[in-house]
Amino acid sequence: MELLKTIKDENLGFSHKEGVSYKKRKAVRAIVFDNEGRIALLNVAKHNYHKLPGGGVEEGEALPEALNRETLEEVGCNVEITGEVGRIVEFRDEFKEEQESLCYLAKVIGEKGSSNFTEKEVSQGFNVLWANPTEAVKILDEDKPSNYEGEFIKARDTILLKRALEISKN
Repeated sequence: MELLKTIKDENLGFSHKEGVSYKKRKAVRAIVFDNEGRIALLNVAKHNYHKLPGGGVEEGEALPEALNRETLEEVGCNVEITGEVGRIVEFRDEFKEEQESLCYLAKVIGEKGSSNFTEKEVSQGFNVLWANPTEAVKILDEDKPSNYEGEFIKARDTILLKRALEISKN
């Protein structure tokens, strides 16, 4: 999968910490389209940003399986992968984490259900928003995250969404 960007602390205006030993994390994300052509975004109300559905890949889990599990938990629907968007690697010094996010295009299969957020996600005010593609880009562009993690997520997901829309047009 094509590497779209590597994001580091200094790219976001944070000071880089020398000598950081990073633990690796692999994650899957999706630009999920519903039957009306809208895209799923997760609003993280407590920290004033939105993000794409997705999350960590568990030990021994296949990527499509991980993606479907995450979208079912976060957006309440099963998905079918329709294409690749690309990958982004983040070096988050504060968390001592190197995260590789593999992003796919996907479409909703069957009915939309309810999210099954974790306690942490509920405490951060997670909720699902379906937006047309132009509106989704505007939402991410205008977000003003109030925390370190949100700055990385905004940068990552804005790149992924814009690339996905370029791919979708072709």
